[in-house]
Amino acid sequence: MSNMSQLAAELDELRHCGEILIGISDTLREMFSGSEETQEAQETPAEKTKGKAKAAAKAAPAKEPDKPAELEKQLTLADVRAVLAEKSRAGFTEEVKALIAKHGADRLSEVPETEYAALLADAEVLG
Repeated sequence: MSNMSQLAAELDELRHCGEILIGISDTLREMFSGSEETQEAQETPAEKTKGKAKAAAKAAPAKEPDKPAELEKQLTLADVRAVLAEKSRAGFTEEVKALIAKHGADRLSEVPETEYAALLADAEVLG
């Protein structure tokens, strides 16, 4: 009987973990969804398939003018570090160091947040 009660406890824990994962996925969906996806949630499945192509075509041109402003607000040190680490692994270590110095710092953590977008733009030019 103890094996059965242990199995039941483990199944309850597994179910609890699943509920937590569902909550996390719902939160992420809310964070990354726009008003467009809110409208999609209210549509019927048939309307969704028809509207997806139209929505995708409309969404891309509408968001591009605001792109630089959004990038500056959303970029974090971790984002910049990931891109620069990739460039460094690709053999551009000296160039990455030069870019950091160009933006007024000796270390990446010393680069002001306002410079992140410009630093990434400079890094994209590298190979």
